[in-house]
Amino acid sequence: MPIAAISFDLDDTLWDIGPVILNAEHAMYDYLREMYPRVTDRYSLEEMRDIRAKLALDRPDMRHDFTWLRRESLRMHASAAGYPPSMAEDVFEVFFVARNAVTLYEDVVPTLQSLTQAGLRLFVITNGNADLGRIGIAGYFERIVHARNAGALKPAEAIFRHLLGSVGLEPRSVLHVGDDPLSDIAGARRVGMRTAWINRNQAPWPDDHTEPDFEIVGLSELTRALSKR
Repeated sequence: MPIAAISFDLDDTLWDIGPVILNAEHAMYDYLREMYPRVTDRYSLEEMRDIRAKLALDRPDMRHDFTWLRRESLRMHASAAGYPPSMAEDVFEVFFVARNAVTLYEDVVPTLQSLTQAGLRLFVITNGNADLGRIGIAGYFERIVHARNAGALKPAEAIFRHLLGSVGLEPRSVLHVGDDPLSDIAGARRVGMRTAWINRNQAPWPDDHTEPDFEIVGLSELTRALSKR
């Protein structure tokens, strides 16, 4: 069966997420220090991270929704420091603006353009909460599936099936591209999708996972790999 569509992971596939989240959290904390200082008097940034992590453990029904976890933990901080609940929305927006200030890898836009011109349908399956409209690349994708909408985090089958069911495609006609051997490659394989591991750092493939259909070090290789199939 020929590949008719490609689904992409986002974080660490289309951009480097580590520096982005670090910058966003520091921007948020600096804003709290300026506008809601009783919060930063009570909590360090590390303590805020710990509280959010504990919230995810205490609320496994919501652990797939990173936006809810951040907002809810901010509401908790507001209550503890004597600020109104509206603080959470105000501070989250500061975080979210910086969270979407990503630097795309150089091969992203040219590859998306090439794949679109080739007539392939493009989708996103992500555990994160990036806003592709703010980033400026939403127009390349027919559908964007976030974990918070699907009710499950990769590698759960549910999030992959959510996309397949919503677009009416057979699993073998969709290639999923991602950087994580478990969340992306193993998860997609479980529902019968084809897989491409983007290995920008040229790490060794984990011995305990079935190998992907493709291994690429950059998205520019994807077009060439597909042309050989």
